[in-house]
This record gives sequence, structure tokens and C-alpha cells, in this order.
Amino acid sequence: MFHKAIDLRFLEGTALEVVFQDGKVKQYDMASLFEKYPQLRALEDRGLFLSGKLMGAYGIVWNDDLDIETETIYEEGITVREEEPAVNQAAASAVAKARALSGMSQKQLAAATGIDQSDISKIERGLANPSVSTLERIAKALGGRLAISITAPAAK
Repeated sequence: MFHKAIDLRFLEGTALEVVFQDGKVKQYDMASLFEKYPQLRALEDRGLFLSGKLMGAYGIVWNDDLDIETETIYEEGITVREEEPAVNQAAASAVAKARALSGMSQKQLAAATGIDQSDISKIERGLANPSVSTLERIAKALGGRLAISITAPAAK
């Protein structure tokens, strides 16, 4: 399963911090790849390093020759903290994960729910704020159930 990156920050040297849709924040030092991929040494140039862009949710690109998949950062990076994802990001991550586990395509899920495939895509990318009834339809079509929790502070 691919973990979607939603934010990128540049740290000291050649280190990155990437925020993922599931709330995990990972740090990764590109220098760890210099021996295996000598062309990445070009990132020691601070100007070039800072020019990197998050391309879609799955990669960071500096130029035609220099890039990294964010899945590498997720798998090999160090988790430095977990942020509470926004509700639409939490829903996006949950729907994408459940659909992947079910083996259904977005098109198949759209047919099973009556929700347009483009709307399923927007939900999974965190670009939509689906209603509870929409999430229930998706959960049912995937053979699961919708669970919602509210965490309230402890009484004083």
C-alpha cells in the first residue's frame, strides 16, 4: 500500500521531514542514499536541495535526474511524531486503506456505492469532506462497517 504525503519540509543538511495522510511525520536524510546513488550528492548544494517539490502524493522531485518516492521515506524514515490528521485526511486514509485491503478498484467501489468514481478519488485524496452517510455506503460496499469515536477530555 502506498502512503500519501501531504506536506514536505526541508531540514538541515540533506534531511527532509514529510507529513503523511495518516498523521505520521517522518524524517529522512537523503545522504543515506549517496553511496548507492552518487548522483544524489548534487543535493548537497543547498539551493538545489531547497528547490525540491512534492509531486502529487507519491514523490519528491528536484529535477529530471533527482527524485525519491515518498514510500521510501515512509518505510525507511524515522517517525518523529504523529499529528492528528484533519477529519477529511483521516477519512481519506481510512477509505483508501479499506479499499486496497478489499482488492476493489475505485471504479468497482463507485459501481457498488452509486458514488461517482471521481468523487471516490477526491475522498481518497483528502479533497472532499464526505458525509457520514457516504462513508457508511462505502464501508458497507467494502464489507466493513463505519466506526466513529469522539475523544473528550477527562472530567476535572
